Amino acid sequence: MSTTYKSALDLVRELKQKHGNWQNISESDAARMMVQNRFKTGLDIAKYTADIMRKDMEEYDNDTSQYTQSLGAWHGFIAQQTMYANKKYFNTTSKKYIYLSGWMVAALRSEFGPLPDQSMHEKTAVPKLVEEIYTFLRQADTKVLNDYFRELNAAEEAGQDTKAIQDKIDNFESHVVPIIADIDAGFGNEEATYLLAKKIIEAGACALQIENQVSDAKQCGHQAGKVTVPHEDYIAKINALRYAFLELGVENGIIVARTDSEGASLTQKIPVSQEPGDLASKYIDFIEMEEITLDQANENDSLLKHDGKLVRPVRLANGLYQFREETNIDRVVLDCVTALENGADLLWIETPTPDVAHIKMMVDRIKEQQPKAKLVYNNSPSFNWTLNFRKQIIARWEEEGKDISAYDKDNLMSADYDGTELDAAADEAAKNFQKDAAREAGVFHHLITLPTYHTAALEVHNLAKGYFGEDGMLAYAAGVQRKEIREGIACVKHQAMAGSDIGDDHKEIFSGDNALKAGGGKNTMNQFG
Repeated sequence: MSTTYKSALDLVRELKQKHGNWQNISESDAARMMVQNRFKTGLDIAKYTADIMRKDMEEYDNDTSQYTQSLGAWHGFIAQQTMYANKKYFNTTSKKYIYLSGWMVAALRSEFGPLPDQSMHEKTAVPKLVEEIYTFLRQADTKVLNDYFRELNAAEEAGQDTKAIQDKIDNFESHVVPIIADIDAGFGNEEATYLLAKKIIEAGACALQIENQVSDAKQCGHQAGKVTVPHEDYIAKINALRYAFLELGVENGIIVARTDSEGASLTQKIPVSQEPGDLASKYIDFIEMEEITLDQANENDSLLKHDGKLVRPVRLANGLYQFREETNIDRVVLDCVTALENGADLLWIETPTPDVAHIKMMVDRIKEQQPKAKLVYNNSPSFNWTLNFRKQIIARWEEEGKDISAYDKDNLMSADYDGTELDAAADEAAKNFQKDAAREAGVFHHLITLPTYHTAALEVHNLAKGYFGEDGMLAYAAGVQRKEIREGIACVKHQAMAGSDIGDDHKEIFSGDNALKAGGGKNTMNQFG
């Protein structure tokens, strides 16, 4: 990982001396290829990115403006282009991650076809996608460094000073960034969770996100019917993740503990309490119960002695137990504190709306017991962002006594309000949401789970609308290619992006003048300069 061009050259020279029949191997070409592939295994990547993420967490603790962000990617190419964009527009990938969404794996990567986010997809699809993403990110490194080495060779042949180019190579910032990978509820018991975690870590992920739902009836965080598990069951899975990290030598791997308790009203089982006030008894306190006498009990009822009384937990026809209403926030706080006390590094609280004040209220309670509590927050496409912020602005204006009679509170999504004071204030709130939540509500990492699912649908929809309609090829020429050219998007040269230049250089390295290369004068990519 720390190989420089000079150290690689020295190593190849040493090896050539040791092995006397390596005369066909060019020291400079071998060193170049070694530098272009700095990560030899997925575990190399996991260790490297875990260091990055731990450093970022420490910097956030010292300065909440130093929060991190990611976009969800459902294909390696999507992740690669995300990091290309960061390099192009911000000259760095610092504090930019990739999120691997179980929702998008289910919807786009399952052999069963599109599925809802209910852990029905193949568990192996998750490590396969992690591996694919890092294959594309490593290829991005190779492509850019390959271009630099072409510059270096040309400068050396022309007798020019090469220091600036060598500095670019030695100080190159990788496109390889941390992945936060969604392991759902572990896809089974704690042993299944451990085995899957190892595969995901071996593929390169340094951060695993696990939720406190039951694994056999798991629901999307923004669907109804969510069922949580007792803390003891969840802690066992957190333990499984930590053991997997340690076994594989990723000593500072990150565990993100997600609670769905704010939106969950059911539990699958009642834990066994050993003594009053223990963790199990706190969980039991949240369950809805009715006081009865033994004579009132039905045959085969489940009964408990609770607070010195005989009670019957409310049980649904499907055998699930129901929590008392208005306990959801208390359950979130207990979930988070318990997770941090038992090995988790970061928290994830699924919320019904993007409301900084609401998130802050819960985090403040958690910080009373865990002062360094930090969140990964889902900036979910399941939220209607425009409507939510317009509602928040209207509520604030009402509280301030401002006249809101110009707005219909039941129709705030209306396009009639576009360009109004309400629209401007709501858009400003959306623009600043991540900064505000990082500063006020302990959000270390902001992610959008499913953005590229929606952008792919939108862009293909627009292209199809024009191409199959009156615009024909103009829809592609003006709507896609012209924008790529004028924005300087590297992908416009799709042959090079797919690796044709890399392959040509390898052929020349392997075969010399006998190489049959694709990048000659008749390559139509030359039209793009």
